[in-house]
Amino acid sequence: MLNLTKGDKLDLVKNDGSKLTNFCVGLNWGAIVKSGMFGFGTTKEAVDLDASVALFAANNQPIDVVYFGKLISSDGSIKHSGDDRVGDTDGDDGLDNEIITINLNQLSPGVDKIVFILNSFQGHDFSIVPYAHIRLYEGTPDRVQSVFAKFDVSKDPKFAGHVSMVMGKLYKRNNEWKFETIGEPTRDRALQDTVKTVIQRFL
Repeated sequence: MLNLTKGDKLDLVKNDGSKLTNFCVGLNWGAIVKSGMFGFGTTKEAVDLDASVALFAANNQPIDVVYFGKLISSDGSIKHSGDDRVGDTDGDDGLDNEIITINLNQLSPGVDKIVFILNSFQGHDFSIVPYAHIRLYEGTPDRVQSVFAKFDVSKDPKFAGHVSMVMGKLYKRNNEWKFETIGEPTRDRALQDTVKTVIQRFL
């Protein structure tokens, strides 16, 4: 498994040399634990992070967006597991809270780039969300077969004070799909604004 950092690029090739064309991107995070009044006990605050995917053509025009309000892309190649509005309330269970399934073979021919976006729906600062991370793995939403790469969100101090970020992108070069970790926070608060920022800065 690769531990990704900003700017890392990788070929979607498995250990046996075959191409990785059908895989999942999972997002996991925890609820915020707060001390009780006068320091007695603790309370847990639900955290609603939203993973989204924006699809673009070669001219950088947006083609489709998959998010909690549209769980399947128009071509059926990308599927979202649904909105998790709480996070792990009993500690890290090792399971992903939201999962995006991608089948590159089903993509519309016009799709040239696929960008992964993360928004904090309720405005929770990323720096206080426990163990937030994404991972790219082979398998299904119900079964992890092999983790390909992982990127920790909560461990980077630059995410403090932000509620939106561009996680990474799949892009086609010489008819081969590759992945690049972007890991950049934005000043946006809404998904539609983050998509505009993606067009301006990250394509």
